[in-house]
Amino acid sequence: MKITGIAAYQVDLPLHEGSYKWSGGKSVEVFDSTIVQVDTDAGISGYGEVCPLGPFYLPAYAAGVRAGIKELAPHLLGCDPTQLSLLNRRMDAALKGHPYVKTGIDMACWDILGKVAGLPVCTLLGGRYGENFVLYRAISQESPDAMAEKVAGYRSEGYRRFQLKVGADPQLDIERIRLVADLLEPGDKLIADANTGWLMHEAARVVRAVDDVDVYIEQPCLSYDECLSIRRRTSHPFVLDEVVDGLDMLMRGQADQAMDVVNIKISKFGGLTKASLARDLCVSLGVAMTIEDSWGGDITTAAIAHLAHSTPTEFLFTATDFNSYVTVSTAQGAPQRLEGRMAASTAPGLGVAPKRDVIGDAVVEVR
Repeated sequence: MKITGIAAYQVDLPLHEGSYKWSGGKSVEVFDSTIVQVDTDAGISGYGEVCPLGPFYLPAYAAGVRAGIKELAPHLLGCDPTQLSLLNRRMDAALKGHPYVKTGIDMACWDILGKVAGLPVCTLLGGRYGENFVLYRAISQESPDAMAEKVAGYRSEGYRRFQLKVGADPQLDIERIRLVADLLEPGDKLIADANTGWLMHEAARVVRAVDDVDVYIEQPCLSYDECLSIRRRTSHPFVLDEVVDGLDMLMRGQADQAMDVVNIKISKFGGLTKASLARDLCVSLGVAMTIEDSWGGDITTAAIAHLAHSTPTEFLFTATDFNSYVTVSTAQGAPQRLEGRMAASTAPGLGVAPKRDVIGDAVVEVR
């Protein structure tokens, strides 16, 4: 089997809540997503998706996905899409860095592999653990009262894990954490995610002030060393996210005992191939994971579902359902949230098919 063409489609994904806000005054109202299609000489096509969280979160931006695909795609024509390791080596040789650019192509090739094998991607990634898996809900940064009200509403929808967007004024963040913690019930989990937003002295104030609260502290500061400093000052369980972008950082974090949980974002690693390697390393190291991505719609959510569902249950801290945050559905067959949980499709591949009337015409096409 050979790749005969690669195309990219641009889709806007507005949010149900109008905007999504996090540390440093950053916010997004409409996400710019790229859907990738890989065609083969066997008449089988696969689909992937890449959606950066704006241009100011990680070293990634939406237009860069499409520019990168235009650069990379000619090097992949004639390659076998079912040989994932070989394909990734080819991509890395043709384009240094830019893992987010490669994610949609890698994801689409896993979709093809599943269709060829007649198996869902989660089976190919290791098997399906349980009937479904647990989701978290990110709570956009607002006033403490507004965030507490959102948590109460989402709790009524079945969510039991809540990621508060903090990383602003420490006193306000302390109030946010305490106000929400008072609403939770046994079995619920609360994560205070600063998204690199605190300086060390601010993070130190917050973790000391909420010492008696059952809360996870996530990525308090910009650098790994700063986060490690805060980790060593608190007894709270600790989550690393933005600074973990490869196997080397996972090994370093484990050696330093820098985290209890790590966030595996598919596009930060460069696709399902490398994200699954990171997942398997975490399992061997005994580190729990949140399986997610920067953002996305139906296809990204499907990919997250397959990686999460194939993760041993005791190591899956939580996962996310981005397609429930946005107002536009881009694909048939995408997994849907039910009472705060989700299941990967049992259909071959990712189990999704793009809605052609929604994604429109290709903006990049290489054949």
